[in-house]
Amino acid sequence: MQLFKLKTRLSEFNSFADFAKEFNLKKEDLIITNEFLYNPYMRDLHLPCRFIMQEHYGMGEPSDEMINHILADIELENYTRVIAVGGGTVIDISKLFTLHGIVNATDAFERKIPVEKARQLVILPTTCGTGSEVTNISIAEIKSRHTKMGLADDTLLADDAVLIPELVRGLPYKFFVCSSIDALIHAVESYVSPKSNPYTQIFCRAAIKSIIDVFKHIAAQGPEYRLEHLREMLIASNYAGIAFGNTGVGAVHALSYPLGGNYHVPHGEANYQFFTEVFKFYYKKKPSGNITEVNALLANLLGTDTKHVYEELDCLLGKLLSKNPLHTYGMKPEEIDGFTDNVLQTQQRLLANNHVELTREEIKEIYSTLY
Repeated sequence: MQLFKLKTRLSEFNSFADFAKEFNLKKEDLIITNEFLYNPYMRDLHLPCRFIMQEHYGMGEPSDEMINHILADIELENYTRVIAVGGGTVIDISKLFTLHGIVNATDAFERKIPVEKARQLVILPTTCGTGSEVTNISIAEIKSRHTKMGLADDTLLADDAVLIPELVRGLPYKFFVCSSIDALIHAVESYVSPKSNPYTQIFCRAAIKSIIDVFKHIAAQGPEYRLEHLREMLIASNYAGIAFGNTGVGAVHALSYPLGGNYHVPHGEANYQFFTEVFKFYYKKKPSGNITEVNALLANLLGTDTKHVYEELDCLLGKLLSKNPLHTYGMKPEEIDGFTDNVLQTQQRLLANNHVELTREEIKEIYSTLY
């Protein structure tokens, strides 16, 4: 059984200008980013690259419509590298644009075209959460299915991942917290994955310790504390990405996708709603194995016992950002059955990677509890 892989080269720079010089950016490079990043960090460099501003094609998280609108405006064969400078939306789109012969996003997600790489991929993450710079998956909302779909294939792995803390400085507090909670979820779900092993657990533990430490200080000292620890959080997110890139994630992500797909809740925020409830459910089922280790680690970091670890984690995260009942997003009680069926029909990949098997009634119970 394969234990660990990391095919992506990792680099770090003090500034985008240093990166642009080292990577010798030129007209054959397609850069996908956002104006709020382009204006302060790239505009004055007068680079010869083609720039695509993601928000010109739609707001929010990636969808098949957004991706297809961009594809209609560019000739991908003119470019040898795709460079993603942004958060999860930009990164997920950019991964697809490395594929040979892509003209329709849905065809890629449904594997109606061969998943073959035609261009190099360089990723510069600008949040502390997705870890997508070192994972092999792209996720998008497929409008016709009212849910999200993932395409997981090593072809989508970045050739280079580049960490530049200055690019995270302008991230608004709520997005910082949501993305960082997402990174914590990646590390915790990776730790309890059936594919978890001593190599991935090293990265999980390092990520969990760093993130919880920064969260505790933010709760005590206020949001500005984060600005002195952006590098630490960027690295912690990367650690979590390396871990779950090898092990996958599970039920927290599976249950969050219908909420995100139907009500356009950002990925990290949607995962946050389900995180502790899923793990409280695990605890009630009294599983053994890696979950006892991660419970002990969290209990030690939070200064509590394992019986109350997720209540204490709820308390800490609640000091950073409130968690919302699902109905506040527009979800209706009659949709609980539909969301449950959607998970069972479209998220078998994630459910198969779950720590314990969840039945239909158990998934429905989690939705009902959080409603």
